[in-house]
Amino acid sequence: MEFKNKNVLITGASRGIGKATAIAFAKKGAKIGVNFRSNLEEAEKTLSELPGEGHHLFQKDISQKENCQALINEFVSTFGSLDILVNNAGISIFHDIDEVDFDHWTHAWENTFKTNLFAAANMCYCAAQAMMESGGGHIVNVSSRGAFRGEPTKPAYGASKAALNAMSQSLAKKLAPHNVYVGVVAPGFTETEMAAVTLTPKERENLLRESPFQRMAQPEEVAHAILFLASEGAKYSSGTIIDVNGASYLRS
Repeated sequence: MEFKNKNVLITGASRGIGKATAIAFAKKGAKIGVNFRSNLEEAEKTLSELPGEGHHLFQKDISQKENCQALINEFVSTFGSLDILVNNAGISIFHDIDEVDFDHWTHAWENTFKTNLFAAANMCYCAAQAMMESGGGHIVNVSSRGAFRGEPTKPAYGASKAALNAMSQSLAKKLAPHNVYVGVVAPGFTETEMAAVTLTPKERENLLRESPFQRMAQPEEVAHAILFLASEGAKYSSGTIIDVNGASYLRS
């Protein structure tokens, strides 16, 4: 897979899966737009690690809908066109229904959907307009294993990712005549900086037991699937959801 002369925008790209994806695209010759919300230090570190030249930072909180169009406009103004959008930004809030009060419950649902679904939908809309004007492109949305198996302690997260899957497949059908291709990657739990900080030893042990590989996914493995769906050879795979969960959850 080569992405020479391709312009790629990745949301939530300062660390984790987003960072690994940015590095993977850059290694293949792409120019990268690194979107981040607030952590400038991490974003600058990611930018410094990207091979090649011409990459750029874009600080925008895409949970605010007006920032989605502004981000696309700034990206196109900087690079000339948008070839690939990776919707990677997302949040996860614990809200066990048998433990939290109603305010916490509603806050979790509203904020999770605002970032995980509405922001992704708005980015898809704005990116698709730019892509249709320039002759086409690829959109890859990052979902989750939780969309299929359920998330008992974070039901809003699972629901938002299930909705993201459905939206992506609807857009794959609608945008195909415009040469805009839409795919989804659904990782299981991934070994990121955030996982290292937030997981207790017992939680880590339980997660490792879920996969017959006895480990979590590496961000680079998720990035590999994202690059495939964004490649020229994957156009007829539009609408596909690729599981990257180490056989920890198998769906028919």
